[in-house]
Amino acid sequence: PATVEQLRRETAKLKKINAALMSRVERSMDQQLNAFSLFETAIALDHKVRDRTHQLREALHSVERANEGLFRAKQQAEAASSLKSSVLISVTHDLLQPLNAARLTLSALTEMVESQDAGLLIDQVDRSLLTLEDLLRSLLEIAKLDAGALKPDVRPLALAPLFEQLRNEFEPIAARQRLALQIGTTDLTVSSDAMMLRRILQNLIANAIRYTRVGRVTMECGHRANRVYVEVSDTGPGIPQAQQEAIFREFQRGDASATDQAGFGLGLSIVRRFATVLGHEVRLSSQIGQGSTFTVEMEPAERTDVGDEAHATKLAERQYGGLEGAKILLIENDPSGSEAMAALLEGWGCDVATTRSGADALLRLSELGGAPDAVIADLHLDHGESGLSAIADVREHLKLDTPAMIITADYSEKAAKEASLHGLEVLKKPIKPAEMRALLSFLLS
Repeated sequence: PATVEQLRRETAKLKKINAALMSRVERSMDQQLNAFSLFETAIALDHKVRDRTHQLREALHSVERANEGLFRAKQQAEAASSLKSSVLISVTHDLLQPLNAARLTLSALTEMVESQDAGLLIDQVDRSLLTLEDLLRSLLEIAKLDAGALKPDVRPLALAPLFEQLRNEFEPIAARQRLALQIGTTDLTVSSDAMMLRRILQNLIANAIRYTRVGRVTMECGHRANRVYVEVSDTGPGIPQAQQEAIFREFQRGDASATDQAGFGLGLSIVRRFATVLGHEVRLSSQIGQGSTFTVEMEPAERTDVGDEAHATKLAERQYGGLEGAKILLIENDPSGSEAMAALLEGWGCDVATTRSGADALLRLSELGGAPDAVIADLHLDHGESGLSAIADVREHLKLDTPAMIITADYSEKAAKEASLHGLEVLKKPIKPAEMRALLSFLLS
């Protein structure tokens, strides 16, 4: 019995040992299975990461290629826009040359004919040329804005002289259409660019007169909420709500009055563009059958900061005489423009010597054996020569500070500054004969 009992205990002990060993083996197997499973999972994840990485790289390459395509397209668009603006500026500049010659020839012809019927025909041609000139100027302004060549010269400006100039300019036009033009008086000053602000208000008044059949056009100025506003109102047909934004786009126009023709749809586009460049706000309020009101809001300026602007008095309004017998040296490379200018000057009694370059002018001076009373030179001559240097050569040759002026179809700020640095007056083509005569008389006096 003792042996049997001992065997039982050893058997029980062996069972426990066997159970422990089996448990350990099972745990080991589970761990190995888990490790293998993790290993398989890791390999699967690695494959997925590799696939995703490859897909991401392909996507990045696609984005890079797309960006390169967009960049090239952007460069091409910018180049095309720049070319368009440059070509438009160049073509407009070239078109202004024959237009200037035509208007000068027409002015000379006006002084020659005495027939009333011929005078009416000349007036009709002159109005057509003025329309063409307005279109070219508008296209030139838009092209320069697009090309970034037209920069504002913002400074304190008194509104009173500008209002007076606009009143004198538009009263005859309104009277021909039997409209009352009321432009208020003001002592307010604003911060703006003189040329751009004048153009904005010119276009607004011109549009108001063009589209108003009966009644009146008014321009008033006031001050509210620390801003200066100018309102141009009319009693025209009004503008439908759906069109009130579209009319500020290029070549959008309405139906003109019976006494005028519709414009080219550029006036309000220039108003919006100039106002945006200047930081002015333009608003429109209109009701069908009750007219329209355009409001331009600007920053005010201190009156003490406004300079003594000489241009407040228009040269065209001055009356001078004494051109008879004046000796004029004309330096103009455009044959038609030169002939037209000479005809105009000779019609005023001037003795004109026409030349095409600075060297030609010096040779002509040697032949004449005398000094001219004044020199008129185109800014851009042939072969890159400047009228400024031609005038300087003439003055150096004569050892005299001979009165001189520059004529040009170049409306850039650079051209005006260059002439100003040389102390020369500038007339822009197409030249207005009255302004030309006034300035020449002033120089000779």
